[in-house]
Amino acid sequence: MVNFLRYAIRETATNLWRNRLMTMAAVLTVTVSLGLVGSALYLKQGAAQASASWELQTQVIVWLYPTATTSEHNAVASELKQSLYVNQSCAFRTKRWDYYEAKRILTSGEVATLTPQTTPSSFRCTPAQPADAAIIVDQFTGAPGVKIVTSPAAEIHAIQTTVNWLQLGLLLIALVLLLSASVLILNSIRMAIFARRREVSVMKLVGATNWFIRIPFIAEGMIQGLLGALLASAWIYGIHVVVDGISDPNKPQSLGALMRLTGWHVFMTDLVVVIIGALIGSIGSAFAVRRFLDV
Repeated sequence: MVNFLRYAIRETATNLWRNRLMTMAAVLTVTVSLGLVGSALYLKQGAAQASASWELQTQVIVWLYPTATTSEHNAVASELKQSLYVNQSCAFRTKRWDYYEAKRILTSGEVATLTPQTTPSSFRCTPAQPADAAIIVDQFTGAPGVKIVTSPAAEIHAIQTTVNWLQLGLLLIALVLLLSASVLILNSIRMAIFARRREVSVMKLVGATNWFIRIPFIAEGMIQGLLGALLASAWIYGIHVVVDGISDPNKPQSLGALMRLTGWHVFMTDLVVVIIGALIGSIGSAFAVRRFLDV
């Protein structure tokens, strides 16, 4: 057993050095492809985390007409208080409060058309569940005294859609590159087999088993995949460091802070990347051995 391990390690190292240019090309291709796969996984987890945070803070705003009567105001307030879809009592904002908020948010041109008396008052409500926001909007739209009902559901959906398309694009590019990496590893193993065809024939003549001959070639492909995966893992950790660096602790609701993953999430993502790299290398080399090594 010890002799076999020595032989396998020696032959694997020899093959890697003999075909070092092809090995470097395969490792770099695996690195780029798995880096994109890891980036897509990181983006998916970060986006899911940010989306969950946004949904928990979803707020439905019921805007009343500036001319709404006291009875209409009281009816809306009573219905909101009794609604099963509202988490707690809604916060009421007066016309003056909304006016000064508009001055802080809107441009001077837009605010010029408003006065404290023409600015609508509002009820700010948190849904019991994020999905209940749409129900509240439908329930109060068109109610007496209600001008409009708004929620950020459309914005959240647009962000999720953009992230999903970006993730899909990264995965498609990564799949193409993974296929290229597999082909490069296959060609690298084929060249190693061709360079040692006489030695393989002699080994068969002296009674070497098939797996005794195959293991060094399979190990060569697996090492190429692992090296690329380890570099890709460093790439993903670098993304984590960058996201961590742009996260402002004074702004916990910023995009960078919301998408920042824990060290455990990064470790698990790196682990998945390493496993995929080992599989890509092993499968590519195993296919090459079966296809080109006549043992």
